Amino acid sequence: MVLKISLAFAVVVFGLQPAFAQSGSTSAVEPTSTTDSTPRPQTVSASSDWLNWRGPSQNGSSQQTNLPRALSPETLQWKIALPGTGCSTPIVVAGEVFVTAPEAGQDTILCIDAAGKEKWACSFGKENPGRHRNGSGSNASPVSDGKAVFAYFKSGTLAAVELDGSKRWKIDLVEKYGQAKMFWSHGTSPVLTENHVIMARMCEGKSWLAAFDKQTGELAWKVDRNYKTPQEGDQGYATPVVIDRDGAQSILVWGAEHLTLHDASDGKVTWSCGGFNVKKVPLWPSVASPVLVGDMIVVPSGRNDKRKPILHGIKMTGEGDQTETAHQWKREDASTFVPTPCVRDEQIYLVRDKGEVECLDPKTGETIWTGKLPKSRSNFYSSPLIAEGMIYAPREDGVVFTIQVGDGKFELGSENDLGESVIGSPIVLGNRVLVRGQKHLFCFGVAE
Repeated sequence: MVLKISLAFAVVVFGLQPAFAQSGSTSAVEPTSTTDSTPRPQTVSASSDWLNWRGPSQNGSSQQTNLPRALSPETLQWKIALPGTGCSTPIVVAGEVFVTAPEAGQDTILCIDAAGKEKWACSFGKENPGRHRNGSGSNASPVSDGKAVFAYFKSGTLAAVELDGSKRWKIDLVEKYGQAKMFWSHGTSPVLTENHVIMARMCEGKSWLAAFDKQTGELAWKVDRNYKTPQEGDQGYATPVVIDRDGAQSILVWGAEHLTLHDASDGKVTWSCGGFNVKKVPLWPSVASPVLVGDMIVVPSGRNDKRKPILHGIKMTGEGDQTETAHQWKREDASTFVPTPCVRDEQIYLVRDKGEVECLDPKTGETIWTGKLPKSRSNFYSSPLIAEGMIYAPREDGVVFTIQVGDGKFELGSENDLGESVIGSPIVLGNRVLVRGQKHLFCFGVAE
């Protein structure tokens, strides 16, 4: 049975979604042994490295302490100019930052050291610019296993680079499988399993999930993922989540109005859930990614920007198609369209497209508290970071907020303008916070 929760808190909203380490050892992705079937987000590093878009637990959360309480001129430690517009989130491996951007019109991975100095740049071919005003040819965020950096670009290039900047391999997915038919630019980021780079393409026509060998780039497996949906419902920008279930790696994919769980070894579907758009409403692409807390998957759906926010609580149990039993609760008054929620202490935090902030219980979907950031014509495209009792939330116009939530309530901490658009998500670098702007990469630390 679906439990519908209608609270008095109802809002009007709009919004696009689309990483770091402190110095120390890194490790490849390894399955976490479990004694039950409870799914868990795959921990991506034994150290504090931020190796992918949403961090060590793939949910925008960091355990780092002694972070800046405001992202302001007083806490700015350095900034470095970037060679072109990109919307991807940086990652950091062993104290060095890796970010994608167009350099001289070429798809490029840049390496920047912890002091804000460029170490090297590795280019792959001509950029294919973005279509959306907040899009680019470098929408997808890079990912690392601590040994190499993997990145995908709208041009079709999927590439692997060693940490010293030398190319490991490069392949062209557009050349191999054709151009994705989408209203907007590709935004889904690659993720890693123990042996493979995983790419999801969710578009009109032929959608698929594929695994490529991390060492060679050779195709390991590729499975179709096609569902009949209303217009644009088959187009997706969400990023998969690598999880551990029954001691083995699986890949959770949200798109085309379905959740699917795939065996990491061969891509076969082991669990699935539909029923997210029973009224067959058109123009509902998947943008924000799902987050996992225990066996509950919280899935942003609907269109927050069209006054149709929908948030689902899905319980991952059993095998096969669980559409009839997996739906546990549904909210039709709170969700996000673009920013992916973050998780801390088994609570879900939403920074919604127009700046409403909400803390939820993932088991029931009930609101714990709500708040609002200052009104603006600009939206939130960045996904929030939560650490040390604070949420870091950049708005698309470059105004960055800190929100204090450590006392179980909303309290605005700071508000500062970086002077340029921000689409990428904030990340943690040791006890510093990095923010990728349209023109610069900013690094903030505790004020001296």
